[in-house]
Amino acid sequence: MKSASKFEIFAARAWNVLNEGKSFHPVFVLGVFLLLHIAELADLVFWGWALPALLLVAPLVIVFIRYDFPLRLRWALWIFLAAFVVLFRFVDLGAISLAFALYVFFTVFFWGTLYYHLRTGAPKTNFARFWRLVLENPDSTSGNFLEQMPKALAVLLALEYLVASPLSVGRAGLLLGFTAALAIASFLIHRRFFDWRPVYPAEPTREVNRGAPLAKRVIVVVIDGCRLDRFHEAEKPYLEKMMRDGTVYESVETVYPARTVVCFSSMFTGAAPEAHGITSNLVLKLGLEVESIFDVLRRAGKKGRLVGIAHLIDAFGDDVASVTSVAHNDKIDGNLIAAAERELEERDPDLLVLQLLAVDQNGHVRGTYFPEYVERIEITDHLIEGFMRWCEDHGFLDDETAVILMADHGQGRGIGAHGHLSEGERFVPFAMWGSGIAQGLTTKEPASILDLAPTISYLLGVDPPGGSTGRVLKDALAKERTS
Repeated sequence: MKSASKFEIFAARAWNVLNEGKSFHPVFVLGVFLLLHIAELADLVFWGWALPALLLVAPLVIVFIRYDFPLRLRWALWIFLAAFVVLFRFVDLGAISLAFALYVFFTVFFWGTLYYHLRTGAPKTNFARFWRLVLENPDSTSGNFLEQMPKALAVLLALEYLVASPLSVGRAGLLLGFTAALAIASFLIHRRFFDWRPVYPAEPTREVNRGAPLAKRVIVVVIDGCRLDRFHEAEKPYLEKMMRDGTVYESVETVYPARTVVCFSSMFTGAAPEAHGITSNLVLKLGLEVESIFDVLRRAGKKGRLVGIAHLIDAFGDDVASVTSVAHNDKIDGNLIAAAERELEERDPDLLVLQLLAVDQNGHVRGTYFPEYVERIEITDHLIEGFMRWCEDHGFLDDETAVILMADHGQGRGIGAHGHLSEGERFVPFAMWGSGIAQGLTTKEPASILDLAPTISYLLGVDPPGGSTGRVLKDALAKERTS
């Protein structure tokens, strides 16, 4: 079990440039354009045409970065691409062919096969399944074929149109006019049809426990990327038993975009992504813009630790005990659990958060609609049982400890898609048991992952984070601490 090295932290950040759709789009288009003209790169005459062309397509790139076109809205992108071809009467089959070939190589062979084989031990034949997952993938990553390819082709064809012959005012004006029309259409489409983004509470969290703490320790286990419906299908005897002894919320919603660092940031600040400042896994400005539960605990003289992989450091910094994610998928959760046990022994935190990654990785590598995904949830049940037994044997799980089990987001179709809140992404498993938790309660009351931080604060008897707008899940809390 190793911590994430400085190189791995850097590599994870670099990978997110290619993984997140907003950053992938301009990088990919520029790369393809340069390859198309590799023989001309030393020619100053070429750059006399290319630089103005790059400047003229920049507004189009900005529109595509601004608007995600999630789920059903992405079909508008193919209409925009067809409109470009009809209006400009321009098609470059060489550019289109190279773009398709490079995209397939990057997503199917480099990412879906080589990268996942080296990082998680995925089979060397993973490409045989992965190409189909990419075609149906609906999330906000570069692996979303139906969103990324029309965006890339529209910009690439615009560039090739501008450099095909000497630039004129008429040609430049036509492209800028097309871009303006596309921007207006994008605005209207999102305003009218993008209606499934969650509505977050706007008022600051007001519930504060001014009495005795309901628990002296809280352990949060996050099964990263666990679909609620597949969680219900899995045989998980330990978790089912513990959930019967506590409180289960059946309608807990994640945030948009449903990306891991975004979700964790909302979970442990109680704030919406727009408030805490983390809006994708690609974190351009490290750290949160609001308080986290770890800041609150420090101020109260208590301790909190988050055990997870490297990319969580971008939001939570030194509060993360990182574990390398370069491990076979059969080993990664065991490594994370070993790190959590070490944190408990060495630091004895009042709050321990444990990220389990294998379910999420299985969805990304092999898809969520295959038996391996449910089997991985069942394996996770055994691992959590073993971790809880260890905690009990070592005095960290007693009648003064509360346990929270949840996921940060679900996963949709394709390559374990999560980001745009398709079916399977939006709602997550959520249960609590132990000290201060009501027993034998199941509720369908709508809740949010924003409610986690204020609920932890209430259990531990500290103020909620300063920027929190989540609510305390008081229905789940016993009036007095179990003793």
